[in-house]
Amino acid sequence: MITAGLSSKPTVSKPFLVALLSSILLLTALGGSPATVSAAAFSTKAKHAILMDYETGAVLYQKDADTLVAPASMSKLATLAVIFDRLKKGTLSFEDTFVVSEHAWRTGGAPSRTSAMFAPLGKQVSVEDLVQGIAIQSGNDASIVVAEGLAGNEAAYAKLMTQYMRDIGLEKSTFGNPTGLPHPDQLMTAREIALLSKHLIEQYPGYYKYFAMRKFPYQPEGRRRPYAFFNRNPLLSAMEGADGLKTGHLKSTGYGLVASVVRGDQRLIAVVHGLSTKGERKSEAIKLLNWGFRSFSAYDLYERDEIIGKARVWGGDKFYVALRGDGPIKVLLPKTPLRQKLTAEIVYKAPLKPPIKEGERVAMLRVTSASNAVNEVPLYAAEEIPEGSLVRKGLDSLIVMAWRWVADQATDLLEKI
Repeated sequence: MITAGLSSKPTVSKPFLVALLSSILLLTALGGSPATVSAAAFSTKAKHAILMDYETGAVLYQKDADTLVAPASMSKLATLAVIFDRLKKGTLSFEDTFVVSEHAWRTGGAPSRTSAMFAPLGKQVSVEDLVQGIAIQSGNDASIVVAEGLAGNEAAYAKLMTQYMRDIGLEKSTFGNPTGLPHPDQLMTAREIALLSKHLIEQYPGYYKYFAMRKFPYQPEGRRRPYAFFNRNPLLSAMEGADGLKTGHLKSTGYGLVASVVRGDQRLIAVVHGLSTKGERKSEAIKLLNWGFRSFSAYDLYERDEIIGKARVWGGDKFYVALRGDGPIKVLLPKTPLRQKLTAEIVYKAPLKPPIKEGERVAMLRVTSASNAVNEVPLYAAEEIPEGSLVRKGLDSLIVMAWRWVADQATDLLEKI
C-alpha cells in the first residue's frame, strides 16, 4: 500500500513480496466494502447513511451502511427494476394491463389503510399507470397487481426481485414481497439501496423520469374525477436538481429516503434511514447532499491507457498482467488547500488464472484520501495472457504453496499478538 501526494499520483505497482502478501492477506473480492468515513468530517442523526458520487462511484460518507434493515417502500426500487428490465427487453409494454385481485385490493388498496393508488377491485390497470402508481404514489396495491400479473403471486415476484439484485452483483438484499410492508425476508442495506439507484439511472434513463414526476392524475374506470397523487419525495420541491427516488417508513425502522440530485455536471446519491420523523428524514438528506456538493471536487488521477499497476497470474506465460482503467481515471477528493495524501491499493482475487483477454475486468483500484473518502475504480487487463507451459504451471504451483505457507505463518503470528 503506497501513499503519495496528488502532485505525484499514487504508484500502485508493488514489489513481489508486497504484492504476494497483499494478495494472500486481503483476498478481497471485487467491490469489497471500503473503510468507514471519519465521523469528524460529517455527522447525521440517521442510523444508516451513505453518500455516493454517481459518475465515479466514490463513497463520500457512510454510517453503518452494510447492516441489513427493513427498507420499507424503498424496496419498491427493486419492484420497479424488474418491470423496467422487462419493458427494456420488450417482453412487457406500457399498454399491457393487469387485473386488480381481491388480495391486491384488500392488502394494498383502500381497505389496507396503507399507501395506495386506489385501483378498483376487479378492474384492468395499464402497466404505465401501475408504474406511476408505484414510483409516485408508492401504491402497495399497484405493486401487488404487478407481482400477480408477472409472477402469479407476491412470493414468486419477491424471488424475481432477489434474483435481480444478484444478477447486478448485489449480494445481501432479500425480499419477501413487492411492497415493503413488514416481512422477515424484506431486508436491504443502505449501500445496496444506493447501488440499485445508480443502476436504475444508468440502465433505464427513459423510465427513470417517473421518479421526478411531481403529480400523477389517475382516473380509474367508473370514477368521474381523477385522483391527484403528489410525489412523496420531499426533496423534489426542496432541492434544485432533485429528480428521485423513493421514501419509506415503518414503525420498526423509522423513516428513510434515497435521493438523487444533480448540480452542474455532478450527480450525488444519498440514502438516510432510521430517522424519527418525516422532518428529520428531509433535513438530514438535504444536509448530507449539500455537504457532499460543497466538500468534494473531481481530480484526474491517470490518463487514458496509462498502466496503473499489475496483478499476479497463475499458470500463464507471464507472472503478471498489466492493468489499466477504462479511459481516464478520475477520483473525488475533499476540497482542501492542503496537499492530499492518498492511499492506493489494487484489489483482486489472487492469483488470476489464464487465459486472460485484453480488456477483461480483473481488479479494482481503491483510492482513499486522508479523510477516508473512498474511490473504487474497475481495472482491466492491458494485455492478453494465454496459458503457460507445464513447466511454468509447475513453478507457479510451488509459488502458490509458498504463499499459503506465508499466509498461515502470518495468521498464527497475528493470533499470538
